[in-house]
Amino acid sequence: MKLPLFALCLSGALLTGGIAFAHHGWGNYDAARLMTITGNVERADWENPHVMLAVAFQGKNWDAVLAPPFRMSARGLDPDMIKPGTQVRLEGYPSTRTETEMRAERIVVSGKTYELR
Repeated sequence: MKLPLFALCLSGALLTGGIAFAHHGWGNYDAARLMTITGNVERADWENPHVMLAVAFQGKNWDAVLAPPFRMSARGLDPDMIKPGTQVRLEGYPSTRTETEMRAERIVVSGKTYELR
């Protein structure tokens, strides 16, 4: 009986660890290339694990990965502040895998800067 329980616990730990590792794959972003985009929000998904925005910039929709919702709220941001049509400035790092994706480190909304990390 102890062996099946051990195997179950071990497989659960490995699965959970694998999900956590995959989730925090910030290695897919070029931290040596800070970039800034300014545009109107096309879509805002205020959901776990991260708030996601689609922002129109230079004729393309950029996907921006922001902080988790709890951190956004702790920084003073809420979903009503970042709705479709809102102009934002995002500073962060471009994806090394997806041409129009970035990891946002800060966001400027209505002239106020919010640090996301």
